[in-house]
Amino acid sequence: MKDHAMQTNNRAIHGAANDGKFTDPALTAKGEARATVALAGAKTLWFNTGTLCNITCANCYIDSSPTNDALVYMTAAEVADYLDQAADRNWPLEEVAFTGGEPFMNPQIIEMMREGLSRGYRVLVLTNAMLPMMRKGMRAGLEALQAEFGDLLTLRISLDHWQEAAHDKERGKGAFARSLNGMDWLRDQGIKMAVAGRSAWFESDAEARSGYAQVFAERGYDIETADPAALVLFPEMDMTAEVPEITTQCWGILGKSQSEVMCSSSRMVVKRKGAARPAVLACTLLAYEPEFELGETLAEAERDVALNHPHCAKFCVLGGAACSV
Repeated sequence: MKDHAMQTNNRAIHGAANDGKFTDPALTAKGEARATVALAGAKTLWFNTGTLCNITCANCYIDSSPTNDALVYMTAAEVADYLDQAADRNWPLEEVAFTGGEPFMNPQIIEMMREGLSRGYRVLVLTNAMLPMMRKGMRAGLEALQAEFGDLLTLRISLDHWQEAAHDKERGKGAFARSLNGMDWLRDQGIKMAVAGRSAWFESDAEARSGYAQVFAERGYDIETADPAALVLFPEMDMTAEVPEITTQCWGILGKSQSEVMCSSSRMVVKRKGAARPAVLACTLLAYEPEFELGETLAEAERDVALNHPHCAKFCVLGGAACSV
């Protein structure tokens, strides 16, 4: 699916469900001042390594697949350039994170991870831990990084549910077993793991964490299920659901702070197919929405972000989700 088609489809879907909402970056449909978020301190810099993936999921927020190259492969040189920009601008970075697509499809992922680790940052990689990660060269690269940098490196594995049937319904038959095989290898290398699941199965948070805890105990995974950073349960992103807009008054009404929203502490770098240079986005979830593209440099990306999308409300402000560790 092409980038333009994705943008059009996403707009059509959330426009139908939220008629008249999320159109004006300054005002809500009721004419109230829309909430904005300032970049209080950039602690996490995300890189989308490319939208190509080894599988096609039923509900992928970025439409990754074996054929979607709307976001092309990032290079290690481009990662290094943005990390240099962050240093030049005195960004208080703590973490460099990689998402996709499947990051281990990118042939330079090990070099990109090293760019972050060698500068002393924590590095987080979101992966399905399947065949791309298990290739000989990738395993050798991970072993070398682990030996040199230890717990600065974390791989967060997408395990949508703790039961095989539910996970495979999302990712395809056999996906659960292949991911666990990869996790077994990571366990044996002593590489730090976290897990990302979904809260889409009408079970309580406690029930979900208990189910995951059973699986992790059986397989000897050192993952603390009570820790929301070690086991992240993401709310489902349903573009057809009607959600409220977030006004400036909502912070006080909800008892929330702007600093709790992802775009107050992170940015994401992507490279669009056909583009001469990468671009910096406000959010990891909105790779195809042009109004969330802030420019080509980190300096341009320091401006405020208007919460002008259903995901801003449901996922971040009301759902309380965060992508970093």
